Amino acid sequence: MQLIGPTLTRYFSARFLVMIAGVFGTVFALIYTLDFVELMRRAGDAQGASSGLMATLSLLRTPAVAEQVLPFAMLFGAMAALLNLSRRLELVVARAAGISVWQFLQPGLLVALGIGLASVMLYNPLSALMKQQASAIEGRIFASATRSSAGQELWLRQSSVDGQAIIRADVAVENSTTLARVTVFLFAPDGAFRERIEASQAELKEGYWDLKDARILSVDAEPRSHDSYHLATTLDPAQVRQSFTSPDAVPFWSLSGVIERTERAGLDATRYRLQRDMLLARPLLFVAMVLVAASFSLRFFRFGGVARMVLGGVVAGFVLYVATEVMKDLGASGLVSPPVAAWFPAVVGSLLGVLALLYQEDG
Repeated sequence: MQLIGPTLTRYFSARFLVMIAGVFGTVFALIYTLDFVELMRRAGDAQGASSGLMATLSLLRTPAVAEQVLPFAMLFGAMAALLNLSRRLELVVARAAGISVWQFLQPGLLVALGIGLASVMLYNPLSALMKQQASAIEGRIFASATRSSAGQELWLRQSSVDGQAIIRADVAVENSTTLARVTVFLFAPDGAFRERIEASQAELKEGYWDLKDARILSVDAEPRSHDSYHLATTLDPAQVRQSFTSPDAVPFWSLSGVIERTERAGLDATRYRLQRDMLLARPLLFVAMVLVAASFSLRFFRFGGVARMVLGGVVAGFVLYVATEVMKDLGASGLVSPPVAAWFPAVVGSLLGVLALLYQEDG
């Protein structure tokens, strides 16, 4: 297949890039606005939660959420670029000049591949680090709230020399062993309730929990307060850190190290392996989205039926996205291997897109 000239390549690439960036920017701004409004609503119960701090926190949280809609931004951006080129008859002129669909799709496919690589190597590490910072700030701000504000309440149970203990926390700071707004229910070895401990923060050390600003309420003693209080535990920090940290909060460049440390500790690293494989398959998934968009966006406007074709493209892209999520769940549960779960939707989507284009253009 012969390549098109550099001038036309740059022009088509710019069209694709502008449309994809426009769609993603619009979704990013919408997510940021909704998240900021939600944080301002929650800030009513927190001290020191100014609007500027909430705006910064929302900005730190938004990239990780927006990363999930990148495939849709690729689909809708590619469809918008192709429909715009078709509406302005530029694709008609290109075809009349002897340029096939495979040739004028090359710039779009290269843009999709480039954005996919950049999102894996640059955007994902940055968004993961920002998410970790947001989680730490969120835990600090809402630790003193009068109710659970973070929406990620956590419960733990442990046994130690102090007896049985049930630990509840409003916030778990990702990629760490730190909890915020903690309540500990401590029981004697015979199962009888002994005391309740409330703390603004708890950090797991080797062999004990370090509780900050702890207030101890016992059944047979007056309440007492401690700036720092140690509670014995047999929990492994590595295991607790893994339970706190979701795979999408780990930067791409750190996933291999996390997998190695997790397996060395004798823990299951399937979730992290799946996340790494899905990031590696993302460029091909973006290419599949462009192929799917092209399958439903190359109809001439004068033939009519464009709205129906666009709707078909949206449905096809949504089905591909749902298939990706289903395979992700199957991979996380261990029913299929992580490489199969990650690469199957991208490979099948690309092949179906190529098949549809072959049928339309060369069939």
